[in-house]
Amino acid sequence: MVHPLILGLSVLWSAAAALGATYSQSDSHQGDGFYKSFNFQAISDPTNGRVNYVDMATAQADNLTYSSGDTFILRCDDTTVLSSSGPGRNSVRIQSNKQYLDHVAVFNIRHMPEGCATWPAVWEVGGDWPAGGEVDIVEGVNSQSPNQATLHTNPGCTMPSSRSQTGTSVNNNCDADVDNNAGCGVQAPSTNSFGPAFNSAGGGWYAMERTSSFIKVWFWSRSSSSVPSDVENGDTSIDTSNWGTPFAYFPGTSCSMTEYFDWANIVINLTLCGDWAGESSVFADAGCSDSCVDYVNENPSAFKNAYFDFQWLKIYE
Repeated sequence: MVHPLILGLSVLWSAAAALGATYSQSDSHQGDGFYKSFNFQAISDPTNGRVNYVDMATAQADNLTYSSGDTFILRCDDTTVLSSSGPGRNSVRIQSNKQYLDHVAVFNIRHMPEGCATWPAVWEVGGDWPAGGEVDIVEGVNSQSPNQATLHTNPGCTMPSSRSQTGTSVNNNCDADVDNNAGCGVQAPSTNSFGPAFNSAGGGWYAMERTSSFIKVWFWSRSSSSVPSDVENGDTSIDTSNWGTPFAYFPGTSCSMTEYFDWANIVINLTLCGDWAGESSVFADAGCSDSCVDYVNENPSAFKNAYFDFQWLKIYE
């Protein structure tokens, strides 16, 4: 039998943990700082996209990444007509050199890739996937809003059907082996959280807090009047207890965060088509014509707006 005092302290500790905490800035990436803090992954796309991920030298030579002042651009090629028998469209996938455990990551993004076939993502992944866990912070396909934050894990991690968040849960089983690796996703409540509407508003801020007891994801549009000042200014210290209810809340009540999530790298990438964006019904439902692969091969100019523009990324621990 648990002593009432111990039980009471446990409840108070859990409540305090869920409310948030104060963190100090440990890393700040801006402009050419991304080149120093991230490595370029010239690998085969694990999601089977119609892309050819290039190394840093190629990305810089072909202007697929470039920086100036407080700007870092990451995009795909938008000039080359592809042969159906050749490699995919040149694009970029970068991964942080450092790994993080309990932390907060704040992304100040002015623009994200949009258009048919696009599948942009900002996420974190542990080693030996899915054993080390995956947290998708920004993700969507074919310009279809809203944004969806999702966890992908080993079997056994689930989310409660009711929890304190402003978004809408679309699946509560995080097991990567179930439902074609759909994971346990939560859709943001605002249409300007993703795609053209996000870009028209000048982008915004995404923040992810990860602790030993929960993971939370917030979004504030550039046009919002309720952006916390420490987020907007990229302060050297932040207090997540002042950020309000997240749009996605993943508590550890039936998913031990220390068991299912390991030290993680931050990944930013743009793939095209692939297992999600290129699935025929998904592509068609977005109002996109032809087959996804043919569209990518034959329409380079369709990808002129398929780029990320980061003002900065700041990490707090």
